[in-house]
Amino acid sequence: MTDRPRSGGYRVPHGRLSRLSQFGRLAGGVAGGVLAEGARRLASGKRPHLRDLLLTPGNVSTVVERLAHLRGAAMKLGQMVSMDAGDVLPAELAQIMARLRDNAHHMPPAQLQKALNAQWGTDWRSRFQLFDARPIAAASIGQVHRAITRDGRELAIKVQYPGVRESIDADVDNVATLLRLSNLLPASVDIAPLLAEAKRQLAEEADYLREAAQMQRFAALLADDPGVIVPELAADLTTPSVLAMSFVEGQPIEALERAPQGTRDAVMARMIGLVLRELFDFGMMQTDPNFANFRFQPDTGRIVLLDFGAARPVASSTAEGYRRLLAAGLGGDRDAVRDAAVAAGFMGKGAVDRYLPRVNRMIDVILCEMNRPGAFDFGDRRFVATLREEGMAIAADRATWHVPPADLLFVQRKISGTALLAARLKARVDVRTMVQHWVGGGAVPAA
Repeated sequence: MTDRPRSGGYRVPHGRLSRLSQFGRLAGGVAGGVLAEGARRLASGKRPHLRDLLLTPGNVSTVVERLAHLRGAAMKLGQMVSMDAGDVLPAELAQIMARLRDNAHHMPPAQLQKALNAQWGTDWRSRFQLFDARPIAAASIGQVHRAITRDGRELAIKVQYPGVRESIDADVDNVATLLRLSNLLPASVDIAPLLAEAKRQLAEEADYLREAAQMQRFAALLADDPGVIVPELAADLTTPSVLAMSFVEGQPIEALERAPQGTRDAVMARMIGLVLRELFDFGMMQTDPNFANFRFQPDTGRIVLLDFGAARPVASSTAEGYRRLLAAGLGGDRDAVRDAAVAAGFMGKGAVDRYLPRVNRMIDVILCEMNRPGAFDFGDRRFVATLREEGMAIAADRATWHVPPADLLFVQRKISGTALLAARLKARVDVRTMVQHWVGGGAVPAA
């Protein structure tokens, strides 16, 4: 969630027709941008390619603004795409998409009042000494308000946007339709299982009673970690659409960019250690790596965990797939890495069969970086250019496109987002030693 969202507020479109019209405006705006850019390129003697016409700064800005207005599942899916450091999207487009992480409209006061009346009754203000009507944060599914109860508890109260839960299926289907119509996805790629899983996951995120239970579960799992804080649930004020918890002070995790190198390294080591525990110990992972879900306390050095809506079990087969892949990597065995990546679903066999030399070059780059002695420098991203070049060459052949298992995608989303934060902070962490603790010294476990 972003801090202190823009003033004024935009009413959340509520109802199937109103949201559908927003998607219509989005598609129309993008189509107009494609036509205008295509005409410009033709006039300058260039042959336009559809992907280049779609991914212009103007079109991406149109998508970002419309998704931010819709909120809900539409914005959540856009946020997933926005977790990019300029490694896949061109840097200027990655910066525009980042607005979906950093900015969200919030509800105007009248809509907020109506939402709280529905959850707490019309006399709800009598339960508080103070309820700040201006949200301190706003994101895709809800916005957060600071409040003090009559008995003196200082709380953070997350209020869900009206209609979010009911619009999930339609929003996911509409985003999928836009992808199909834009020709960004080939017809041969079956994304139906992924869409079904996305709908299920988003429905769980919109259930604040479930999130409350997950928050309490993580608090118990992390009770032995003094470097992490999980807010306490205020169960008496929590409903399916309102989540009340203790207010915990902290600054945005990105503010660590200005911290000393040692502080950045220590924080990211703790974050990476948490991901490894989630994957290999807890069997449960908070899979949303949005930076706003983590805060930092400079005075205590502790990390504050804020959002558990995307917490989900990690299948034992997924954890074992990562274990085999990492063990092969630690052992420097290129063939074992490739086989483990295919077996786990990271890549399709078709890509390996058609582009074996390119796949091997990518693995060699990763093995070289993974097995350097000492701390891994996340700020040094020179190797990414080689991976992108080889990967894009393979991805240009749509016959090689492959949709990994949904469970793997959600876990990898958290891992990639954590690595992106480490890159932003230019942290240096001895990841190899941390991984060895969980998967062993490099021998590939038996299948």
